[in-house]
Amino acid sequence: MSSLTRRGFLARSNWLALAGLLPGSLSAAAASRRSDTAHASSPAGEDYYDKLGVTKIINAAGTYTYLTASVMPDSVRQAVERAALHPVRLKDLQRAAGEYVANKLHCESALISAGASSALTLGTAASIMLANKDVPSEQIILRIPSGIVGLKNEVIVQKAHRYDYDHALLNCGIKFVEVETLAQYESAFTSNTVLAHFFNSAEGGSIGREDWIRIAHKHGVPCMNDAAADVPPISNLWNYTRMGFDLVVFSGGKGIRGPQNAGLLLGKKELIAAAVQNDSPISETVGRGMKVAKEQVVGMVAAIDWLLAQSEEGMQIEVRRRADLIAKSVADIPTMQSRIFVPKVANRVPHLLLRYDPQRVGMTPVQVAEVLRRGTPSIEVNPATGTRERAGIPSDENTLVIGVWMLQDGEDEIVARRLREALQNARKS
Repeated sequence: MSSLTRRGFLARSNWLALAGLLPGSLSAAAASRRSDTAHASSPAGEDYYDKLGVTKIINAAGTYTYLTASVMPDSVRQAVERAALHPVRLKDLQRAAGEYVANKLHCESALISAGASSALTLGTAASIMLANKDVPSEQIILRIPSGIVGLKNEVIVQKAHRYDYDHALLNCGIKFVEVETLAQYESAFTSNTVLAHFFNSAEGGSIGREDWIRIAHKHGVPCMNDAAADVPPISNLWNYTRMGFDLVVFSGGKGIRGPQNAGLLLGKKELIAAAVQNDSPISETVGRGMKVAKEQVVGMVAAIDWLLAQSEEGMQIEVRRRADLIAKSVADIPTMQSRIFVPKVANRVPHLLLRYDPQRVGMTPVQVAEVLRRGTPSIEVNPATGTRERAGIPSDENTLVIGVWMLQDGEDEIVARRLREALQNARKS
């Protein structure tokens, strides 16, 4: 991702001065702009969040599934709405969408899955099929997962790469073989090995991507990279397939800004073709329940078109502008220190870290987060708030973490005002 230039920073600073933003205030122009934008883009039909009594939130956390991840851009939402108007033959749509995506992302083949976890399952099933070519494919499809005994089913993984999404692979009945060193990795390959799995966002592990690929290919085994949260930068959508990974997984509802229940499985033609054989709508497959509706298939394609039209520098400048605006609003709080941090891998966008002395202010970051959550509108901050380093974010018990990249137009000013109010009220109490 391109760094913010000094000229860009000064331009954004001048914008803030012209907007007349004072600590704790929401400018009339900004409020008007937010109102106009909301009116212009408000969809027709009944508001079922209100009808069901579900609280809408301002997402100052990030693209977390429990917060329904990202919000689709207007062009993506409109594509989803238009796709809902007409039935099509699903397999025709899946095939055409896969070919289109593969061409756009410079890989051999592609499949739109029901999220990143589904892509992991389908990629694993495909690897099992290719490793057991002496068994008819239709038999393998029926035997995954419960009847897999007797088939090759070992997946090599670094011990540090075991994670919350292991079940996505275990759903295929595989057996994990853990390694820690390069020598262990070399000796772990057997006649039963079907896949070498790599978690791109892992904070540990001594074996790098290039060595992981090189050794797997030396033994004739495909390797899969779970890069679910690794956009931006946009170029990661083709960096890992070009690096040599046979399968690469991305979430559709995070940085790509597509439907949350969509994802991407990119890679070699033979493996993607095998993944398709295990996917919905084919009956009696491990992927039968992993349906991707026509609306989500189209939404995923539209999201890729939207993303590829964006500028890395432009997105970076806008996100940093929001962070700077919020930081300025609380700059005069006693002991307040602010800095912008960009994780090296996964969610690689600016995060605002606000560190202060809770004893001087009168409220801990966790308590501030709860005040923001209970207020109106409800605001969720990053879950690294008040914790010891989480997901690569250098936080501690005295740090409030604001994820600014999923904020909508005008919401940065609301977060700034509410945050300042919470901290000021804590000092008065």
